[in-house]
Amino acid sequence: MKYRVLGKTGLKVSEVGFGAWAIGGNAHGNSYGSTDDKQSLAALGRALELGCNFFDTADVYGHGHSEEMIGQAIKGHRSEVIIATKVGGDFYHGTPRMNFTPDYLEFALGKSCERLSSDYIDLYQLHNPPIQLVKDGRIFKTLEKLKASGKIRHYGISIHDPQEGLLAMKNAEIGAVQAVFNILRQEAKNLLFREATKINVGIIAREPLANGFLAGKLKTETTFPDGDIRHNFPPDYISQLTMATDSLRFLESNNRTLAQAALRFILDHKDISTVIPGAKTPEQVGENLASSEAPSLTGEELLRIKFLRDQGFA
Repeated sequence: MKYRVLGKTGLKVSEVGFGAWAIGGNAHGNSYGSTDDKQSLAALGRALELGCNFFDTADVYGHGHSEEMIGQAIKGHRSEVIIATKVGGDFYHGTPRMNFTPDYLEFALGKSCERLSSDYIDLYQLHNPPIQLVKDGRIFKTLEKLKASGKIRHYGISIHDPQEGLLAMKNAEIGAVQAVFNILRQEAKNLLFREATKINVGIIAREPLANGFLAGKLKTETTFPDGDIRHNFPPDYISQLTMATDSLRFLESNNRTLAQAALRFILDHKDISTVIPGAKTPEQVGENLASSEAPSLTGEELLRIKFLRDQGFA
């Protein structure tokens, strides 16, 4: 496993981390299907064995269950790992809703620390906040207060729209931006990457396998159960994703699976600090983490990807 520095935080993180959304399970929906806790713990243990030290989760994943799994897995290893979690999805007070009030952030942080069996969080991230909140900027004063208390070491933001990241970097001393970036979605690549690199903000690549489609094992006719976010994907969208993935089969080789090629594509962007593919089994962990040593994409492969992208992967 290779390691990179997460921007101005100075944290040395494994370039392939562990995305812990899926291991939260689907008891509350909004995940990736059913899980088995023993298998989840085995997956987390395997990640530790292979040198992964960056674990990214959120309190809302499984309504705390993902954090509980990580808390169990890292017992005796807390000083060896870097934990990033997120806040903003209030599931404690009735129907889940967005909540970014100062009192709620402090309350939710305490609950996350309890589940993670830790006195502090290495990276505390706002979870897809509305752009008006980012533009206002006052929420970052709350995060600075939590940082000064020692309850968090650094703070950042998880976004969908690159503009949200640019605003956050303008209005606060954030340590990291977590942005969607994969072969199929590269809108964060130019302006956001340049600005983050210029002011030394770490970049965490989220959804690197495009909700699992870039692993190459899903088909147009694949169906997803309730509790899997893909259950609500329109059939045309699923068809587009599977066809786009099929057009990338040339990236597979004896030395590299399609998933590893997709992760390697991201890692070959030196602006990236770490990529966080999800995993539910030790086997998936092994495949994901091996991308750190997988061959880089060739110039010809990158040109073919650019051509396909220009054509809309049609």
